[in-house]
Amino acid sequence: MSPNLQGALWMLASALVFTANGVLVKALAETGMSFFQIALARAGFALIAILPFVYLAGRQALRTAYPGTHVIRAVCGAGAMLSGFYALSRLPLADVTAIGFTTPLFATVLAIFLLGEAVRWRRWTATLVGFGGVLIMLRPDALLTGQGIALDGFLAALGMALGIAVAVIMVKRLPKSEHQSVMLLWFCLASIALAVVPAIQAWQEPSLQQWLMLAGVGVIGVSGQSLIIRAYRAGEASFIAPFDYAKILFAMAFGFLFFAEVPENWTLAGAAVIVASTLYIARRETKLGTRKERERAGVVE
Repeated sequence: MSPNLQGALWMLASALVFTANGVLVKALAETGMSFFQIALARAGFALIAILPFVYLAGRQALRTAYPGTHVIRAVCGAGAMLSGFYALSRLPLADVTAIGFTTPLFATVLAIFLLGEAVRWRRWTATLVGFGGVLIMLRPDALLTGQGIALDGFLAALGMALGIAVAVIMVKRLPKSEHQSVMLLWFCLASIALAVVPAIQAWQEPSLQQWLMLAGVGVIGVSGQSLIIRAYRAGEASFIAPFDYAKILFAMAFGFLFFAEVPENWTLAGAAVIVASTLYIARRETKLGTRKERERAGVVE
């Protein structure tokens, strides 16, 4: 099996795992459990899952010269998780998944201000088109009559995408030598810090089934992150990244099976525009990256 095919299979597995995680979160929210409590359990069980790896990594791997960057990344990542969990309690699974695909669009804009990257007119056009897809999903005309998508859930889903984009940009500012255990540990601690007080205030004693589901949210979340890392280490990013869009197919299937959700035409149309624009940006990035590598190697076309 080729490395690219291996990477694609790992990415498909991560898409399936993250969608299953969304099903668990949404199912717990529908029982009346606070999304803060779900997030606290997610971070707590994830912390338990990674502690053995932290121990094996040793103190040396946990030392960092970039505490500020780690704090920003962890807080934004934790905020994105909280926003995403709230969005899942208010919107269909497919809607939250589709809005989540705006992360590369936010990352394009943030890269200008945080990384000093130059963005040419084609990427700007693709980014604006992508946000046009967001407006299609929002259906401003229907909002005026109270029939549109739940605005609070929609904004929470956008907040999730923005938080993830900031976290991704912060990772790019860290050297490749920075140990993964540091990132996971900071994320878990930041999530616990943000969720613990409101979670205690809204605490609902879980049943045995709910405890098992909460544990699943924590372990599955860490597993999904691990699968993505495996995917990008196995093959070429430009080949592997598009397979992440399988999430929308899984989300539509799971949403129908578990919650009787049928995506509206507006959702499908907006998702198509968002996916197309982010795919264009990814292809553009790949071409520019290849050109720069050839120039550094002294290859003249």
